[in-house]
Amino acid sequence: MSVSATLDVNVDMGESFGRWQLGDDAGIMPFISSASIACGFHAGDPATIRRTVHAAATHGLQLGAHVALPDLLGFGRRRMAIGASDLRDYVLYQVGAIKAFVDAEGGVLGHIKPHGALYAMCSADPELAAAVAEATAEVDRSLLLLLLTDQTKEAVEQHGVRLVTEAFPDLNYNPDGSLIIEGVKQAWDPDKVAARALRVAEDGRIDAADGSDLVVAARSVCIHGDAPNAVEVARAVRRRLDEAGVEVLALREIVQRETQAGAKVR
Repeated sequence: MSVSATLDVNVDMGESFGRWQLGDDAGIMPFISSASIACGFHAGDPATIRRTVHAAATHGLQLGAHVALPDLLGFGRRRMAIGASDLRDYVLYQVGAIKAFVDAEGGVLGHIKPHGALYAMCSADPELAAAVAEATAEVDRSLLLLLLTDQTKEAVEQHGVRLVTEAFPDLNYNPDGSLIIEGVKQAWDPDKVAARALRVAEDGRIDAADGSDLVVAARSVCIHGDAPNAVEVARAVRRRLDEAGVEVLALREIVQRETQAGAKVR
């Protein structure tokens, strides 16, 4: 029996800047359900944000803010020494930017997802995760916060924000469950990524780099849009999930279904 008959497929998008273009966002959108859009700190200028929000809304995707450390040169993949108060304000600033474009499009912001180094930091540090959650709550407590594990769940949910975990079928994992981040995203075999995504949905597991199995209670899988063959990977993942009868839904819809089902049980 499958762990989940539904799965969100999300991609980080809008990561171009000015004349520098990264990824084929439009080519990927037909195969996914959620888009996390860069807010300007690691990538994304105002025109790119507007264009990406419009395209994602047109495809009916859940819209999210992909918040990061202020690191354009390093694409947000370098750690910084940062206090919780500063991080709260950085996140609020970025979410406000994305929300303005989403509101202008007549859409609804659905989630917040840290990027790169900030993602790893918040997934392991309750104080930093709480800072992101506090900024999220100041905008809208119904916004979901995506992180790697539920290690910082208590710190996040003390601000009334729901933490949801995700898995990465196009990245290797260390045996301890941490991610092995590629400096420059490499092309992965689309069939391998699709098989790993399906295993997350059906078994709640993913393999680590040493061949061991990891338990992942993930409601979403992330595919990297900056991979050289990202469109082929997204197409293969969606085809494999559809063939297996796994319903691809936006994350917010999955959480709402689970909440309603829980209420009925009680």
